[in-house]
Amino acid sequence: MSRIDEVFEKLRGEGRVALMPFLVAGDPSLKMTGQLILELAKSGADIIELGVPFSDPLADGPTIQRASQRALAGGVTLTAILDFLKGLRRQTDIPIVLMGYYNPIYHYGVERFAEDARTCGADGIIVPDLPPEEAGELVAAARKAGLDTIFLVAPTSTAERIEKIGSVSRGFIYYVSLAGVTGTRKELASGIAESVGNIRKQSDMPVCVGFGISTPEHVRQVSRYADGAIVGSALVSLIEKIQNDPKCSDVVARFIRELRAATVKSD
Repeated sequence: MSRIDEVFEKLRGEGRVALMPFLVAGDPSLKMTGQLILELAKSGADIIELGVPFSDPLADGPTIQRASQRALAGGVTLTAILDFLKGLRRQTDIPIVLMGYYNPIYHYGVERFAEDARTCGADGIIVPDLPPEEAGELVAAARKAGLDTIFLVAPTSTAERIEKIGSVSRGFIYYVSLAGVTGTRKELASGIAESVGNIRKQSDMPVCVGFGISTPEHVRQVSRYADGAIVGSALVSLIEKIQNDPKCSDVVARFIRELRAATVKSD
């Protein structure tokens, strides 16, 4: 059983869904990213999604694009992130899922990446521009290394495609709640509960919902039908605004505690 599996088993007993904050590694610096991850873990996060900055992040909106650009300008690379993660593992055992595009992984070497990512302490990998039909090499390398592979289901995914995604996913399935890129929203997209229900008909994997989840109320809504809530752009935007504030960590911690309080499952 992986660390991710252990989290979902524990949360089922607690009657709670997973809170999964997203950070871009190296924004504003890897040192600050490390401090923030420790603060997130202490404040109630269950799993961390750590973005690997890329020059052309097709699934990400302006907020995360800017964060990636800042990290790249600071010299952050995939190799640097793995080294960073190895050092961070001496301070926390919270599950960490890397979210990165396929180009850097391909150039690093797929099998080498899977082995190094797991050795350095990553628990899973999300590659949004790698469809399951073309992911055989990565899935095989990840299975060998003990790294969970997490694939995305879209609102337009057919039952057949959901079944295929469920067959290659480990850890959880990531449901993209709307068609488009990441970004904060005032209201969640319609039809999420029905879509999550359709996923459950094809797979018994935990289902986590992302894209547009920005507030405790959004998390509360998601907790009624999913197994986890992923909060990305709202957190990255907050960090962008206050990264130079000495109280940055305190403000982020307060935001995470507010989200954490909304993770109790309700009917």
